[in-house]
Amino acid sequence: MARGRRKKLSSIDKANVLESSQLWRKVVNRIAGDYPDVTLEHGYVDSCAMALVTRPTSFDVIVTENLFGDILSDEASVLTGSLGMLPSASIGGKVDLYEPVHGSAPDIAGKGIANPLGAIASVAMLLNHTCKLDHEAKILEDAIIRALNEGFGTPDLRSQPKKVSTSEMGGVIRRFVEES
Repeated sequence: MARGRRKKLSSIDKANVLESSQLWRKVVNRIAGDYPDVTLEHGYVDSCAMALVTRPTSFDVIVTENLFGDILSDEASVLTGSLGMLPSASIGGKVDLYEPVHGSAPDIAGKGIANPLGAIASVAMLLNHTCKLDHEAKILEDAIIRALNEGFGTPDLRSQPKKVSTSEMGGVIRRFVEES
């Protein structure tokens, strides 16, 4: 994934304290040898949490274990304005899994207020990474950006002036995709 972006990978662990993180770091270093065109940096989860808020653009692709990733992705949602905006991917092994960071959100199911952009952005990641359909992924990403730039937002995006429901946001994205 980092190869298709800015070629920078941040591996986040707690190798100064946890033996499991020391193993993580060894494995990441070994795999990184197969990708000499990607710059690898290691960081500790606590320092990453601070940097994610104070200088988020210093990161491109972050790889970490599930517990740290869950915490960091929730923290990163502050940068986008909502947890509903963030896609995620678990890549490796036989099957790649793409899903919005927010999970199923059963507390708001059926109310028409869930933000579908994280799920749509997850589809864009799937198209880009697994399907190698870069152009189609970009069309989806551009539709999301256009919707936000034009002020559309579900209730979780308080700063967006044009409030829409879950299905209406899906309709906006569909229209922008069809227009591209």
